[in-house]
Amino acid sequence: MESLSVAIAHSLPEAILAVGALVLVLYCAIRGKDSDGPTTEIAVGLLGAAILSILLGAKTEALVFDGAFIDDAFGRFMKVLTLSGALVTLVMGQDFLTREKIDKFEFPILVLLSTLGMLMLISATGLIALYLGLELMSLSLYVIAAFHRDNVRASEAGLKYFVLGAMSSGMLLYGASLLYGFAGTVSFAGIAQAIGSTPSIGVLFGLVFLMAGLAFKISAVPFHMWTPDVYEGAPTPVTTYFASATKMAAIAVTLRVTVTAFPGIVPQWQQIIVFLSIMSMVLGGFAAIGQANIKRLMAYSSIGHMGFALVGLAAGTEQGVAGVLVYMAIYLVMTLGTFAAILSMRIDGKNVETISDLAGLARTDGVTAFFLAMMMFSLAGIPPLAGFFAKWYVFSAAIQAQLYPLAVIGVLASAVAAYYYLRIVKIMYFDEPAPAFDKPAFALRAVLAVTGVLVLLLFAYPGPFITASTAAAKSLF
Repeated sequence: MESLSVAIAHSLPEAILAVGALVLVLYCAIRGKDSDGPTTEIAVGLLGAAILSILLGAKTEALVFDGAFIDDAFGRFMKVLTLSGALVTLVMGQDFLTREKIDKFEFPILVLLSTLGMLMLISATGLIALYLGLELMSLSLYVIAAFHRDNVRASEAGLKYFVLGAMSSGMLLYGASLLYGFAGTVSFAGIAQAIGSTPSIGVLFGLVFLMAGLAFKISAVPFHMWTPDVYEGAPTPVTTYFASATKMAAIAVTLRVTVTAFPGIVPQWQQIIVFLSIMSMVLGGFAAIGQANIKRLMAYSSIGHMGFALVGLAAGTEQGVAGVLVYMAIYLVMTLGTFAAILSMRIDGKNVETISDLAGLARTDGVTAFFLAMMMFSLAGIPPLAGFFAKWYVFSAAIQAQLYPLAVIGVLASAVAAYYYLRIVKIMYFDEPAPAFDKPAFALRAVLAVTGVLVLLLFAYPGPFITASTAAAKSLF
């Protein structure tokens, strides 16, 4: 009985989301109406309760459910980021979904279920637990991507994501089966012990296929092909969710797998990560330059930023992992702030997405223009905003690990990417004004203001944040 209570105590966030989602399904079925009613508010409350259970819960490390999942500082740090991304997405997206007449009760429930899969993914200590979490997350995301059924672009986005996602899941499963066949175990610790520092060719093939499946989820090149189309076609709140919470979980499981399952063969997986990182940074920097749609631009921006985050992992050190955690937290804040501004782009009740619609925004809505400009400067990595320090930490880790070419390529790619971020600022402040946007919802204003403050605050007072990320990275080694 005591072990059950320990398992529940260390898996309380997952329990809250699982039970909450089931109760919501039952409630909505009994209610018998399509509209979401209070479902979104309840889902936001459940996500908030899950965050509180992590912040106020047990701080000890424990293996639960026969060692399938682990509750450690790393998992708790990434879970808070993932849950925050999901919560803010629901808060920001409600107004959009209502205006588009797609405010169905299924949306918040699917967000809860996919977030539950993400939490399982972050805590997984073996290949089976990893795959269970991945599929629970992915199956919900396939439906969310095509949630706007009457919109051709959304249906196309959902179909593309489903087909390519199924392919990536197959590759990951094939890699997992190879690793199990050669290591004789599915646990990460067991795999690390079995393969040691001299992997066979079969293990390396398994590692490549496993990393390919994970690279799809973080939209790393060359497994990025779904990202621009899905970001552009899916409803904007869904795009926000893909760019924030989903990325947190995908990076978290990539870190856990590489560091805990393959600690003895760092040079082998380091080559894969360096390749993914360089290709993502370069493509994300150059491909976004010619984009006219701001959601599509953010897709390439996301690809580039995942490349920057992988620079820290390529170092293969505790400092590098801490740098990735810092980077992802700051990236989450910048992304949510940017999408709050994108969701505010509405003229006469109709959503607009082209960058030219931002022309002269500083004269028609100075507050939104100021905060969006701050997000663009931060995404470009310009000091003293938080985005600069995010890149500083990962590049420092790469230099400490003597990966000088990777750091140099990263800095050059960042300089290229700065062009299209600063171009948006130029359009807002120097071009002739386009038609003014409608007054944004209070939730969007609030998120934009809070993220703007955080982008500044992380520069002025980074101490507690750095301490938490360092402790989280330490628990992984």
